[in-house]
Amino acid sequence: ARSLGTLRDTMVFAVGNPEASVVFVGEAPGYEEELRREPLVGKAGEKFNAILVAMGLSREQVYISNICKFRPALKNQTTTNRKPTREEMQACLPFVRAEIGIIKPKCIVALGATAAEGLLDSTETVGHLRGSWHEFEGIPLRVTYHPSYLLHTDAALPEKRKVWDDMLCLMEFLGMPISEKQRGFFLPKR
Repeated sequence: ARSLGTLRDTMVFAVGNPEASVVFVGEAPGYEEELRREPLVGKAGEKFNAILVAMGLSREQVYISNICKFRPALKNQTTTNRKPTREEMQACLPFVRAEIGIIKPKCIVALGATAAEGLLDSTETVGHLRGSWHEFEGIPLRVTYHPSYLLHTDAALPEKRKVWDDMLCLMEFLGMPISEKQRGFFLPKR
């Protein structure tokens, strides 16, 4: 991956439970992730943590990785980030395959279009891919919006509900208890 010459030097590997039932795969490290050497931190990480808490989980119970293990480089780069290229994702995919092979999760969640593209070799939108199960290396995979998307969208409540519907489906798949309160999150008030 580093021999491509388009990625920065610091590897941001993964965090979480190596015996997790679910692996969440994001895009690539950004400025904050590179600084802290941990995936899904900063504001998007806070949103992700809140989603986990609402599910009755914590970061320590799941496994969190990225489809690209290094922050994609830009000329005169400071805090600006860019999406990894297909070539950069393909160069890092052996790491992701090895992680998933070791963990043997019951399912995988692709957070956002870039993770879905890297895992499914698809250029379909998240809106098209979400709502059904896919497969990666024989393991069920669900696609949902990246937490950062929820921070930037104008239609916040409907988009949050879509992500929550995906998480409810994940919880049902894993046999987790779901309360009526959880089922009602982000639904319009009657």
